[in-house]
Amino acid sequence: MPIALPIFAALTLSLFAQNAPPASCERLGSLALPGATITRAELVPAGTFAPPSAGAAGAGGANTARAFADLPAFCRVALTLTPSADSDIKVEVWMPSSGWNGKFLGVGNGGWSGAIVYPALAAALRRGYATASTDTGHEGGSGRFALGHPEKLTDFAYRAVHEMTVRAKAIVTSFYSGAPHLSYWQGCSSGGKQGLKEAQRFPDDYNGIVAGAPANYWTHLSAQAIWVAQATLKDPASFITPAQYALINKAVVDACDALDGVKDGALENPAQCRFDPKVLQCADQDGPTCLTKAQVAAVSRIYGPATNPRTGAVIFPGLAAGSELGWGALAGGPKPLSISDDHFKYVVFADPDWDFRTFDFDRDLEKTDQIDGGRINATDPDLRAFAGRGGKLLMYHGWNDQLIAPQNSIDYYGSVTRTMGAESAGKFLRLFMAPGMRHCGGGIGPDTFDMLSALEQWVEQGTAPAQVTASHSTAGKIDRTRPLCPYPQVAQYRGAGSTDEAANFICKAP
Repeated sequence: MPIALPIFAALTLSLFAQNAPPASCERLGSLALPGATITRAELVPAGTFAPPSAGAAGAGGANTARAFADLPAFCRVALTLTPSADSDIKVEVWMPSSGWNGKFLGVGNGGWSGAIVYPALAAALRRGYATASTDTGHEGGSGRFALGHPEKLTDFAYRAVHEMTVRAKAIVTSFYSGAPHLSYWQGCSSGGKQGLKEAQRFPDDYNGIVAGAPANYWTHLSAQAIWVAQATLKDPASFITPAQYALINKAVVDACDALDGVKDGALENPAQCRFDPKVLQCADQDGPTCLTKAQVAAVSRIYGPATNPRTGAVIFPGLAAGSELGWGALAGGPKPLSISDDHFKYVVFADPDWDFRTFDFDRDLEKTDQIDGGRINATDPDLRAFAGRGGKLLMYHGWNDQLIAPQNSIDYYGSVTRTMGAESAGKFLRLFMAPGMRHCGGGIGPDTFDMLSALEQWVEQGTAPAQVTASHSTAGKIDRTRPLCPYPQVAQYRGAGSTDEAANFICKAP
């Protein structure tokens, strides 16, 4: 297929910039950008980068300087963005001193997203990308910053990522004397939401987006976390112990693992599982191998969707069968998931003492949606502008996700295909469900895969991914591989060879 003239011209200019020596990194300190103040512009020699101390700016306790020792030399630019009088958005842009691949990668955040994500910047740099990350306008992982600061909430919701993208590209262009010829986004959870928001609101920012386990229906996701908390924490009789998570999980696996033709502890398609928790209900009194009637009711509420008590309308889907070992995050207490609890305390009710037990899933949810007004939520299914400029979107979600129900990604995927038509959507959108994988990684199923390479091949070579190979490791050794299939296809065992090798599976319609 011939390359369109504008793309060819941009590619030619980018290749020239890749081969030309970059400008002095320190010179960027005097670069004038609208609404931005550059606070750092320095060349970091190979192997010398040390992140901030543990707990600061996304460094984390495990992310010591040793984890960054293999980084090549790069230009590090830090800047502060102020699109509003109350904005204080921190951004870092990293650019390889040599070997730039001519592309830009924006990386996403998690939760309330108050951190520069240094590990993601490092991973992008190792691949030859110029890359950027933002703290979205505040520090820390709490939503407290939003109380009385609507502009900061807007920064978190979408403005910080867009402003970062625009300013970062300008810095990259100045450093290399040429703009990146392609721009990609990669993020999971809040980062997945950020990616979808970019496609919906700023379709010109990125050529390709990887959106994992997106928290895109933020208001209803927050309500579902309260739904689970009320089910298990409001009445002590309904509380489910960690030992009982294992009991329920074993019953689910025993009942449904073989439905996909392979007994491996992971459900290929949990939607096929018709497990009824009543089979675990105690006959007379509770014990270590059964559940009380109140506990069974709580389990049913976790599996089932959160619903409006007046209309019966579904608010948000429930967790999938097979996810039980991770239920402590939403159901284990003593309080609801802090991300969701904070949304209601600091955004909806503006009351730090708000009690989750008082939440009304009719009246209060309507108020929640009205206050958001589409600011944080990223549910718009009309992606014609993004698709029209050749954008590609890869979504993925772990079936054992313990924080964001995987059906949410299926629901959004379905809304896009209905709005744009299956044929049109198929030209730019794919969803991959990962059996046995938890939130953004971990779990019994294969959870390590390279969606960015699959996206690059689709954008740059026109080859849509027919499958993506995922692996699972134990003690650092790969012990299982499996293909992830474009929804609604699933991986089906061919009937011969090891069930731990991806080559012995084929993607087929269920």
